Amino acid sequence: MTLLSTPTPGRAAAEQFVADHLSHLTSDEVRSSPRFRGGQSAADAALAAFDVTGYAARRNEVLPISGRGASGLSPYIRHGLLSLPTVWRHVAGGPSRDVQKFRDELLWQEYARHWYARLGAATQRGVRHEPPIREAGGAEAWQQEMRCIDSNLDELHTDGWLVNQTRMWLASQWTVRCGADWRAGEDEFFRHLLDGSRAANRLGWQWVAGAGSSKVYGFSRRQVERRAPSLCRECSQRNACPIEGWPNDPILDPVDRDPRMRSDDDLPATAGPAAVVSTTAPSVVWLTAESLGADDPALVANPDLPAVFVFDEPLLATLQLSSKRLVFLVETLAELAADRTVELRLGRPAKELADRPVAVTFAPVPGFRRQRSVDVGALYPWPWLRRPAAGSVASFSAWRRSVMR
Repeated sequence: MTLLSTPTPGRAAAEQFVADHLSHLTSDEVRSSPRFRGGQSAADAALAAFDVTGYAARRNEVLPISGRGASGLSPYIRHGLLSLPTVWRHVAGGPSRDVQKFRDELLWQEYARHWYARLGAATQRGVRHEPPIREAGGAEAWQQEMRCIDSNLDELHTDGWLVNQTRMWLASQWTVRCGADWRAGEDEFFRHLLDGSRAANRLGWQWVAGAGSSKVYGFSRRQVERRAPSLCRECSQRNACPIEGWPNDPILDPVDRDPRMRSDDDLPATAGPAAVVSTTAPSVVWLTAESLGADDPALVANPDLPAVFVFDEPLLATLQLSSKRLVFLVETLAELAADRTVELRLGRPAKELADRPVAVTFAPVPGFRRQRSVDVGALYPWPWLRRPAAGSVASFSAWRRSVMR
């Protein structure tokens, strides 16, 4: 069992912690995102600064950065520093068109969570179709010396974040034009994105590649000229643009649909408890990467208990995430540790938590359910924006009808 020292708050301390204890689990040299700070105070500041006014008109803008309407809240939502209900309430009272569009995006995030919580590992294959995979493809799909590719890859690798529009550009270039496997592209995004999740990230890649429907997202020069015209002006290939014309739609192969797309055969496992389930008095609060906020239900309900976070060494060794993702987590945990006792451990969660009944908030990911040998003394409900229903998740519209009844 490995108990790690608790870092003091601040970026430099977080970077040093990752370098000292976690560098063998990362895919790059230890560094942080220059754009995003971890921690509840950074999350609260980002939410307070977000004004939904103009969101509908500007959400897809790429450059100049000052013209973007994207909220930049996704890294904090991803790790539970901001819950979807909290962000939903924040925009109340704004212009109706902007509020509706922004809340639609929050519902899409919730849909992705329901979809992934229900289907789990089955989402690694196309849920309706599979696009063809060419022998050529992969990383070279992004080696086109085009500014619309290079500049956005740089933002991905440096900041660990992209606006939704450029995520679609990169994913479409990878899959639709170059025929590379969408799963490999999704892994690359997951490695670097501070908001990387197997729910929203994977669903987005499937949507672009046509694996979740019968239609792909095409990417051509006209989108760049509309959303980021400076990239075309600066591009060395502006007079011989490789994406001048519209791409051909690939022939998609239908796949057998998972019957769980239409109905949930184990809704309690998908949704988690609707009320606290207590069996044993807990001795610690177990924090997961899904729920690191100061208002985590298990954390709030047990203010006198120490909190424990386990860096899952076998899992991280497989994922080989960018170090900036781990720095973000450590910054968050160090800030939390300034207000209460927080233990940081490295190893297998079940082993690190052995003989310690835990209070924990349900996490809507398959990995949480796999930790069956952890002694859960008190299980707290996940703060859903819309609680999962047993109806269809075959499409966003079908899901929405199901949960909005």
